Amino acid sequence: MEKVRKILVHLSKDNSAPRCARFVQSITGHFTENLDEVKVNCSLENNRFVLCPQDRGGGVPLKRASFCPFKYLSASDAATLPQDVLSRGVDVGVAVLLQSVNQRLLLTRRASSLRIFPNVWVPPGGHVELDERLLDAGLRELREETGLKLDPAEISSQLLGLWESVFPPMLSRGLPRRHHIVVYMLLQSQLTHMQLQACLRPEPAEVSGCVWLDAEVVKAIVRAVDGEEGTVNVPADIPQNISVSEVSPEGEISESSLPVTVFCNRAPAQGEDVERVSTGTKYALELWLKTLESRSESG
Repeated sequence: MEKVRKILVHLSKDNSAPRCARFVQSITGHFTENLDEVKVNCSLENNRFVLCPQDRGGGVPLKRASFCPFKYLSASDAATLPQDVLSRGVDVGVAVLLQSVNQRLLLTRRASSLRIFPNVWVPPGGHVELDERLLDAGLRELREETGLKLDPAEISSQLLGLWESVFPPMLSRGLPRRHHIVVYMLLQSQLTHMQLQACLRPEPAEVSGCVWLDAEVVKAIVRAVDGEEGTVNVPADIPQNISVSEVSPEGEISESSLPVTVFCNRAPAQGEDVERVSTGTKYALELWLKTLESRSESG
């Protein structure tokens, strides 16, 4: 038996045994023919991340972008992919939406030197390692990228949803080179965002900036739907600039600000990417807003 070297997505359907997903297949499309979102069951077992159809009344949402390359990739284009790309399988990552007790959410800007999604705002996260639980992976990545060391006993955690992430994110920007399922987890701290901010020690090789967002700004961000046309209007009743912690190459933190419009940028279909919130992150932010609404209604 081949030794497991990394966690990969495995798919099951119609009670069949889970099989390793192929790099070029749409994971979302495996469960639905025409939709970009579906509910599935997921589990991490024996170093395999297994996805199968939703049981009655259960499941978590799995979504892909409307422009997901694997919706449109032709067989001829797939055949031109290098063998080292085709043999990758579909990787598993975890991303942590850290919520402070005063309902601020932490995002980090990926360093400009990174090959994948440089200068894009995302939650802290990364790959799940062998024999690691999802929560442990999220806490480890949070610690490695931001310096925040959270005690599992002092937080509550919730699996929000799954995102099918592809890089480049559109075929108009090149054939796929990376394919992930990102597990978005919500971690709720008992500390305020200022208390957490005081403990930030970002890793400059990974992170070039940090920001704490409130719900009103998040609502403006998720309205800037990637793939749609038209001007994004930022509501006049929210701050037009946001306080940001800039991280120098030496790891020093300085306070600055960015226009809200930067966070509302859409993913470009052509040319160089822009500083923006990633499409998958916007999806996770939508899920976060729903949790706030449901708590407000129940409270």
